[in-house]
Amino acid sequence: IHHNPLLLFPSMGATVKHTYQVGMWLPCSDLHEGTPDQRVNVLELFAGKKGVLFGVPGAFTPGCHMAHLPGYVQNFYRFQAKGVDVIACVSVNDAYVMSAWGLAHGAEGKVRMLADPTGAFTQVYSEYSMLVENGLVMKIFVEPDGGGLTCSLAQNILSVI
Repeated sequence: IHHNPLLLFPSMGATVKHTYQVGMWLPCSDLHEGTPDQRVNVLELFAGKKGVLFGVPGAFTPGCHMAHLPGYVQNFYRFQAKGVDVIACVSVNDAYVMSAWGLAHGAEGKVRMLADPTGAFTQVYSEYSMLVENGLVMKIFVEPDGGGLTCSLAQNILSVI
């Protein structure tokens, strides 16, 4: 089922909970990149593109720092070879922390580091990866315990593209 994302997600406030499922549009929400005043609309970021969006519970947390982000950075060219136009990471840190974390891993030009400081975007899932085409969720993998290192890693999503 395809729906208008503006109708599905009129508000991404902390009191509204939405689950992301295959066949649903990404929300038309703004996240921060680089600094708090630089906003990136998630739906617009993936408009007309094939992409991967992955979420982590926190920058510099052990599993995310050692496995999640490095896997996406190291496999950037493999993603490109499979037609992926954009890879983005979302976490509930502020834009400065996300930027510093990206710099620490050489993510510039490879993985967009998006901050969700209020947690509005990541309120349902903390650790996940999804394949997105033109803003539509095509596949989604959510860590069963909300914080593991199994299905949300780069190698898993690469295997299904």
